[in-house]
Amino acid sequence: MPKTSEARPSIIIDDVAKHFTLRHTQSFKELFISWIQRKKLTSSFQALDGIDVRVAEGESVALLGYNGSGKSTLLKLISGVLRPDRGRILTRGRVAGLIEVGAGFHPDLSGRDNVYLNAAILGMSRPEIDARFDQIVEFSEIGEFIDTEVKHYSSGMFVRLAFSVAIHTELDILLVDEVLAVGDAPFREKCKTKIRELVEQGKTMFVVSHDLGMVSELCSRGIVIRRGKMIFDGPVDEAVATLKESTR
Repeated sequence: MPKTSEARPSIIIDDVAKHFTLRHTQSFKELFISWIQRKKLTSSFQALDGIDVRVAEGESVALLGYNGSGKSTLLKLISGVLRPDRGRILTRGRVAGLIEVGAGFHPDLSGRDNVYLNAAILGMSRPEIDARFDQIVEFSEIGEFIDTEVKHYSSGMFVRLAFSVAIHTELDILLVDEVLAVGDAPFREKCKTKIRELVEQGKTMFVVSHDLGMVSELCSRGIVIRRGKMIFDGPVDEAVATLKESTR
Protein backbone atom coordinates (compact mmCIF):
# COMPACT_ATOMS: atom_id res chain seq x y z
CA MET A 1 0.00 0.00 0.00
CA PRO A 2 1.25 3.53 -0.72
CA LYS A 3 2.33 5.65 2.20
CA THR A 4 0.35 8.73 3.12
CA SER A 5 1.18 11.76 5.23
CA GLU A 6 -0.85 13.95 7.55
CA ALA A 7 0.67 17.05 5.91
CA ARG A 8 -1.25 18.47 2.99
CA PRO A 9 -0.28 16.81 -0.29
CA SER A 10 1.91 18.48 -2.88
CA ILE A 11 1.43 15.69 -5.45
CA ILE A 12 -1.49 13.27 -5.77
CA ILE A 13 -1.17 10.35 -8.18
CA ASP A 14 -4.45 8.45 -8.25
CA ASP A 15 -4.68 5.03 -9.99
CA VAL A 16 -2.60 6.24 -12.95
CA ALA A 17 -2.00 4.12 -16.02
CA LYS A 18 -0.19 4.92 -19.26
CA HIS A 19 0.39 2.84 -22.38
CA PHE A 20 2.16 3.51 -25.65
CA THR A 21 1.56 2.19 -29.14
CA LEU A 22 4.72 0.75 -30.66
CA ARG A 23 5.07 0.73 -34.45
CA HIS A 24 6.86 -2.21 -36.07
CA THR A 25 7.53 -0.58 -39.44
CA GLN A 26 9.87 2.29 -40.27
CA SER A 27 8.93 3.12 -43.85
CA PHE A 28 5.98 3.00 -46.24
CA LYS A 29 7.63 0.06 -48.02
CA GLU A 30 7.90 -1.93 -44.77
CA LEU A 31 4.32 -0.97 -43.91
CA PHE A 32 3.07 -2.20 -47.29
CA ILE A 33 4.99 -5.49 -47.08
CA SER A 34 3.78 -6.13 -43.54
CA TRP A 35 0.21 -5.38 -44.61
CA ILE A 36 0.49 -7.81 -47.55
CA GLN A 37 1.93 -10.49 -45.26
CA ARG A 38 -0.72 -9.70 -42.64
CA LYS A 39 1.87 -9.06 -39.96
CA LYS A 40 1.01 -7.08 -36.88
CA LEU A 41 1.78 -3.41 -37.55
CA THR A 42 1.62 -2.14 -33.97
CA SER A 43 1.60 -3.41 -30.40
CA SER A 44 0.69 -1.85 -27.05
CA PHE A 45 3.21 -1.34 -24.25
CA GLN A 46 1.90 -0.78 -20.71
CA ALA A 47 4.37 1.72 -19.23
CA LEU A 48 2.49 2.31 -15.96
CA ASP A 49 -0.42 0.54 -14.33
CA GLY A 50 -2.31 1.41 -11.14
CA ILE A 51 0.15 3.88 -9.61
CA ASP A 52 -1.13 5.44 -6.35
CA VAL A 53 1.12 7.94 -4.55
CA ARG A 54 0.66 10.86 -2.18
CA VAL A 55 3.61 13.19 -1.67
CA ALA A 56 3.43 15.71 1.16
CA GLU A 57 4.76 19.24 0.88
CA GLY A 58 8.48 19.31 1.59
CA GLU A 59 9.07 15.60 0.99
CA SER A 60 12.10 14.45 -0.99
CA VAL A 61 11.25 11.26 -2.88
CA ALA A 62 13.50 8.98 -4.93
CA LEU A 63 11.83 7.13 -7.80
CA LEU A 64 13.77 3.90 -8.32
CA GLY A 65 13.67 1.17 -10.93
CA TYR A 66 15.70 -0.32 -13.73
CA ASN A 67 15.58 0.79 -17.38
CA GLY A 68 12.10 0.45 -18.83
CA SER A 69 10.36 0.36 -15.46
CA GLY A 70 8.34 3.54 -16.12
CA LYS A 71 10.18 6.08 -13.95
CA SER A 72 10.72 8.75 -16.60
CA THR A 73 7.17 8.28 -17.90
CA LEU A 74 5.81 8.99 -14.41
CA LEU A 75 7.89 12.18 -14.12
CA LYS A 76 6.61 13.35 -17.50
CA LEU A 77 3.05 12.72 -16.34
CA ILE A 78 3.63 14.74 -13.16
CA SER A 79 5.17 17.60 -15.15
CA GLY A 80 2.26 17.64 -17.60
CA VAL A 81 4.35 16.68 -20.63
CA LEU A 82 2.20 13.52 -20.95
CA ARG A 83 -1.38 12.77 -19.93
CA PRO A 84 -2.45 9.56 -18.19
CA ASP A 85 -4.73 7.11 -19.98
CA ARG A 86 -6.43 6.36 -16.68
CA GLY A 87 -6.51 8.06 -13.31
CA ARG A 88 -5.48 11.59 -12.40
CA ILE A 89 -2.48 13.59 -11.24
CA LEU A 90 -2.82 16.74 -9.16
CA THR A 91 0.01 19.09 -8.17
CA ARG A 92 0.03 22.07 -5.83
CA GLY A 93 2.10 25.09 -6.85
CA ARG A 94 4.69 25.70 -9.53
CA VAL A 95 6.42 22.65 -11.00
CA ALA A 96 9.95 22.86 -12.42
CA GLY A 97 11.12 19.80 -14.31
CA LEU A 98 14.62 18.75 -15.36
CA ILE A 99 13.50 15.75 -17.35
CA GLU A 100 15.49 15.81 -20.59
CA VAL A 101 18.84 17.47 -21.23
CA GLY A 102 18.30 20.70 -23.11
CA ALA A 103 14.51 20.26 -23.38
CA GLY A 104 12.94 23.62 -24.16
CA PHE A 105 16.20 25.13 -25.40
CA HIS A 106 16.14 26.66 -28.87
CA PRO A 107 19.44 25.78 -30.59
CA ASP A 108 19.65 28.99 -32.59
CA LEU A 109 19.18 31.24 -29.55
CA SER A 110 21.96 32.29 -27.20
CA GLY A 111 22.25 31.06 -23.64
CA ARG A 112 20.98 34.47 -22.48
CA ASP A 113 17.88 34.26 -24.67
CA ASN A 114 17.24 30.68 -23.56
CA VAL A 115 17.41 31.70 -19.90
CA TYR A 116 14.60 34.18 -20.51
CA LEU A 117 12.65 31.72 -22.66
CA ASN A 118 12.88 28.82 -20.20
CA ALA A 119 12.25 30.94 -17.13
CA ALA A 120 9.15 32.37 -18.83
CA ILE A 121 7.92 28.83 -19.60
CA LEU A 122 8.35 28.05 -15.89
CA GLY A 123 6.11 31.00 -15.06
CA MET A 124 8.54 33.77 -14.19
CA SER A 125 7.88 37.35 -15.19
CA ARG A 126 10.45 39.53 -16.99
CA PRO A 127 11.26 41.53 -13.82
CA GLU A 128 11.74 38.26 -11.87
CA ILE A 129 14.13 36.95 -14.51
CA ASP A 130 16.02 40.26 -14.63
CA ALA A 131 16.48 40.15 -10.85
CA ARG A 132 17.87 36.60 -10.89
CA PHE A 133 19.74 36.53 -14.18
CA ASP A 134 23.19 37.12 -12.70
CA GLN A 135 22.62 34.39 -10.08
CA ILE A 136 21.53 31.95 -12.79
CA VAL A 137 24.62 32.60 -14.91
CA GLU A 138 26.98 32.48 -11.92
CA PHE A 139 25.61 29.14 -10.70
CA SER A 140 25.68 27.61 -14.20
CA GLU A 141 29.37 28.48 -14.68
CA ILE A 142 28.61 29.28 -18.33
CA GLY A 143 30.25 32.70 -17.97
CA GLU A 144 31.70 33.96 -21.25
CA PHE A 145 29.51 31.56 -23.28
CA ILE A 146 26.19 33.03 -22.16
CA ASP A 147 25.82 34.96 -25.45
CA THR A 148 26.85 31.97 -27.60
CA GLU A 149 24.18 30.01 -29.47
CA VAL A 150 23.34 26.93 -27.41
CA LYS A 151 23.76 24.62 -30.42
CA HIS A 152 27.48 25.04 -29.74
CA TYR A 153 27.12 23.98 -26.08
CA SER A 154 28.28 20.62 -24.76
CA SER A 155 25.75 18.39 -22.98
CA GLY A 156 27.32 19.44 -19.68
CA MET A 157 26.78 23.12 -20.47
CA PHE A 158 23.16 22.37 -21.38
CA VAL A 159 22.60 20.67 -18.04
CA ARG A 160 24.27 23.36 -15.97
CA LEU A 161 22.24 26.14 -17.53
CA ALA A 162 18.93 24.22 -17.46
CA PHE A 163 19.43 23.20 -13.83
CA SER A 164 20.38 26.73 -12.84
CA VAL A 165 17.27 28.23 -14.47
CA ALA A 166 14.98 25.67 -12.80
CA ILE A 167 16.33 26.08 -9.26
CA HIS A 168 16.26 29.86 -9.42
CA THR A 169 12.53 30.00 -10.17
CA GLU A 170 9.92 30.33 -7.43
CA LEU A 171 9.31 26.60 -7.60
CA ASP A 172 7.23 24.44 -5.27
CA ILE A 173 8.01 21.04 -6.85
CA LEU A 174 11.30 20.04 -8.49
CA LEU A 175 11.42 17.01 -10.79
CA VAL A 176 14.89 15.71 -11.66
CA ASP A 177 15.56 12.85 -14.09
CA GLU A 178 19.19 11.68 -14.20
CA VAL A 179 20.52 15.07 -15.29
CA LEU A 180 22.89 15.23 -12.34
CA ALA A 181 24.78 12.31 -13.86
CA VAL A 182 26.18 14.75 -16.42
CA GLY A 183 28.90 17.20 -15.51
CA ASP A 184 32.00 17.16 -13.37
CA ALA A 185 32.13 16.11 -9.71
CA PRO A 186 32.39 19.65 -8.23
CA PHE A 187 29.29 20.79 -10.12
CA ARG A 188 27.35 17.69 -9.06
CA GLU A 189 28.24 18.43 -5.44
CA LYS A 190 27.08 22.02 -5.88
CA CYS A 191 23.78 20.78 -7.31
CA LYS A 192 23.26 18.40 -4.39
CA THR A 193 23.94 21.22 -1.95
CA LYS A 194 21.37 23.40 -3.72
CA ILE A 195 18.80 20.60 -3.65
CA ARG A 196 19.35 20.19 0.10
CA GLU A 197 18.72 23.91 0.52
CA LEU A 198 15.47 23.63 -1.43
CA VAL A 199 14.31 20.70 0.70
CA GLU A 200 15.16 22.66 3.86
CA GLN A 201 13.03 25.49 2.48
CA GLY A 202 10.07 23.10 2.30
CA LYS A 203 10.15 22.44 -1.45
CA THR A 204 8.95 19.07 -2.74
CA MET A 205 11.40 16.99 -4.76
CA PHE A 206 10.95 13.93 -6.99
CA VAL A 207 14.24 12.56 -8.31
CA VAL A 208 15.10 9.70 -10.66
CA SER A 209 18.69 8.48 -10.58
CA HIS A 210 20.72 5.31 -10.86
CA ASP A 211 23.13 6.80 -8.32
CA LEU A 212 21.78 5.01 -5.25
CA GLY A 213 24.29 6.71 -2.98
CA MET A 214 23.10 10.13 -4.08
CA VAL A 215 19.40 9.40 -3.65
CA SER A 216 20.04 7.85 -0.22
CA GLU A 217 21.80 11.07 0.74
CA LEU A 218 19.21 13.48 -0.67
CA CYS A 219 15.91 11.65 -0.19
CA SER A 220 14.03 10.40 2.85
CA ARG A 221 11.53 8.26 0.95
CA GLY A 222 11.85 5.83 -1.93
CA ILE A 223 9.35 4.41 -4.40
CA VAL A 224 10.33 1.37 -6.44
CA ILE A 225 8.66 0.66 -9.79
CA ARG A 226 9.04 -2.62 -11.66
CA ARG A 227 7.54 -3.16 -15.11
CA GLY A 228 5.11 -0.29 -14.65
CA LYS A 229 3.84 -1.32 -11.20
CA MET A 230 4.77 0.08 -7.81
CA ILE A 231 6.30 -2.65 -5.64
CA PHE A 232 7.53 -0.57 -2.69
CA ASP A 233 6.90 2.81 -1.02
CA GLY A 234 8.72 3.64 2.19
CA PRO A 235 12.05 4.70 3.74
CA VAL A 236 14.70 5.28 1.08
CA ASP A 237 17.20 2.79 2.52
CA GLU A 238 14.57 0.03 2.39
CA ALA A 239 13.64 1.12 -1.14
CA VAL A 240 17.28 0.75 -2.26
CA ALA A 241 17.41 -2.71 -0.66
CA THR A 242 14.15 -3.67 -2.39
CA LEU A 243 15.54 -2.55 -5.76
CA LYS A 244 18.67 -4.62 -5.31
CA GLU A 245 16.66 -7.63 -4.13
CA SER A 246 14.37 -7.43 -7.18
CA THR A 247 17.27 -8.42 -9.45
CA ARG A 248 17.84 -11.75 -7.71
